[in-house]
Amino acid sequence: MSTPIEIPRLTGTAIPLGALKTKHSCGIGEYPDLVAFASFCKKAGLSLIQLLPVNDTGTESSPYSALSAFALHPIYLSIESLPEYKAASSQVKKMVKALHEAYDAAPRFDYSKLRYAKRTVLKLLYEENKAAIEVLWNDADSALRSWFAKNPWVVEYAVFLELKWHFMEASWRQWPKKYSSMKQDKILARWEDPELKEAHLFHVWVQWRAFEQFQQAAQAVQEKGIMLKGDIPIMMNEDSADAWAHPEFFDETMRAGSPPDGFNPTGQNWGFPVYRWKNLAKTDYSWWKSRLECASNFYQAYRIDHVLGFFRIWETSSRETTAMMGRTEPSAPITFAELEKAGFDKDRIRWLSQPHVPTRAIEDVNNNDYLGTHGYLHLLMDRIGDEELWLFKDEITGDRDILEREDIPEPVRHRLAEFWRNRTLLPLGKDKFLPLWTYKETTAWKSLSGQEQEALDKLIAAKQKKQESLWEKQARTLLGELTAATSMIACAEDLGANPESVPRVLDDLSILRLCVVRWYRQWQDEGQPFVDFADYPATSVVTASVHDSSTLRLWWLTEQDAADFYRDFPPEEGEGDIEVGIYTPETARYLLSRIATSASNFCIHPIQDFLALQAVYYNSDPQQERVNVPGSVNEFNWTYRLPVLVEELAQDKELHSAIKEVVTIHKKAKASKKACAKKKS
Repeated sequence: MSTPIEIPRLTGTAIPLGALKTKHSCGIGEYPDLVAFASFCKKAGLSLIQLLPVNDTGTESSPYSALSAFALHPIYLSIESLPEYKAASSQVKKMVKALHEAYDAAPRFDYSKLRYAKRTVLKLLYEENKAAIEVLWNDADSALRSWFAKNPWVVEYAVFLELKWHFMEASWRQWPKKYSSMKQDKILARWEDPELKEAHLFHVWVQWRAFEQFQQAAQAVQEKGIMLKGDIPIMMNEDSADAWAHPEFFDETMRAGSPPDGFNPTGQNWGFPVYRWKNLAKTDYSWWKSRLECASNFYQAYRIDHVLGFFRIWETSSRETTAMMGRTEPSAPITFAELEKAGFDKDRIRWLSQPHVPTRAIEDVNNNDYLGTHGYLHLLMDRIGDEELWLFKDEITGDRDILEREDIPEPVRHRLAEFWRNRTLLPLGKDKFLPLWTYKETTAWKSLSGQEQEALDKLIAAKQKKQESLWEKQARTLLGELTAATSMIACAEDLGANPESVPRVLDDLSILRLCVVRWYRQWQDEGQPFVDFADYPATSVVTASVHDSSTLRLWWLTEQDAADFYRDFPPEEGEGDIEVGIYTPETARYLLSRIATSASNFCIHPIQDFLALQAVYYNSDPQQERVNVPGSVNEFNWTYRLPVLVEELAQDKELHSAIKEVVTIHKKAKASKKACAKKKS
């Protein structure tokens, strides 16, 4: 039985919590700062705030690389708002003052230094209040004990963090085996060790106070009539308390990522372990459901990161450095017998599934040294008879086995790694194969006759159809279970190479799709026109930009497809002098107003795109307004801060008026179809 519910029509903004800057924040946005930001949003007519993930990420600045699926990040704690701070020593207060002086004026925040500095202050504050905190801990009726009873995950998290700090924050995989492979009973025994009680209780206290601050801020936001939307990353960091404590739920031999595309010719290897869904199913998906229930303490809606992973994940062996040799899971492999039936004999199947490396190809990168090349090849390969052709030895299981061989010159290693990935079929267990994602670009495929290519293509197409069915079945099971676990509105990040069942499943389960305007085009039509805004799905989120893309301003200034938008949605009379490559507040108003006519019920833009309605907030270098540049790891990513204090934004009536114009357009725009969802009762 299902009950139809209305999806509200809302306009909102997306912002990383750390980007907030108020009179009270200390170098980085903090949980209480949400209240001031909500006040600004209310004045501007916005009714939704979307945050990036706020989980503890340890040494990683990326919010999508969580140290825990449950723990909040201590870096966002407002130390000065803690009850314990009122009676803090002069030393603590001097340290906090020093933090303000060192970091408040910085254009972007210094994640590593702030994280360490704030932890140091928190540790000292805890030491000063240790006796009082222990009294609370020993009182079964205290607020601390009540919170602890509702958050049992904190036991594993506290034990994990205590060990992690003991081992200088090294990954748990580098710890002595006694600690890296701890069963639940051993974890509990360490938790109960009286000598470690103080260390563990520190982490419990920090989390309790973080939850308290965030819940109070979230409640205040909701009381202002503003919806708070969270972000749930699909994957967990390999170096996380969850992967360490629950190896039954995570497959450490495989890594999640995405297949090759135009921007990433060898795919993306994210380095995250994949889920053991069968084991999770045996527990009624309790870990995932608990994760969502935890999030519902703060949010009324949430973004499901990489929802395609619930249909099928792209997984690659941990022995691979790229994702090119990956495969979808679940998958429908081709059997040896099916290949034989299609006309491929044993030798032909070997040719398709095992790289055949010619001696000459390696000589070319080894200074034309014939004998030396043979010497190197013998280390990793077996020669085929007397031919100048080689096959990799059985013990080579990934390109890491090649690239990590320091006894072989680097050019030879890299050329061999290229050959390793040059195969049409990927062996999967005994006598089973899957096509490489780029199989039509491989040497073996190009060598096939037209008849052979047609036969193999037919076989692959049949398996693809079966896989689509497997993916849809899995997604309906997983997403159905998880979205029914809470009352939060689920929104999907469904970007990428989508299985054909994605729109159907999301619609059936009342999960809003994501429509990023610059990528929402009729790609198969001549000229690849943008989809008309009236034709956007009502159950969707429309946005101008995302945290991984350029801002709307940077896109208009530097990217070629901005001209296509101008072609498809030319400015109307009275909208000002709009020109591609020149960005003004009039340009921002034109773009945001057009997007606001979308049938999408949620219209959510990054705060930078709204601030561009006023030139005073422009950075002289628009690149500085980005949150993240994918494919790069540096101190710039994930450290964006607002250009001014939130209190200043709250006083900018011209900005409020400009944003309200966009909000009004979105409210008045009519959906192409009624936004009605089916929710399990």
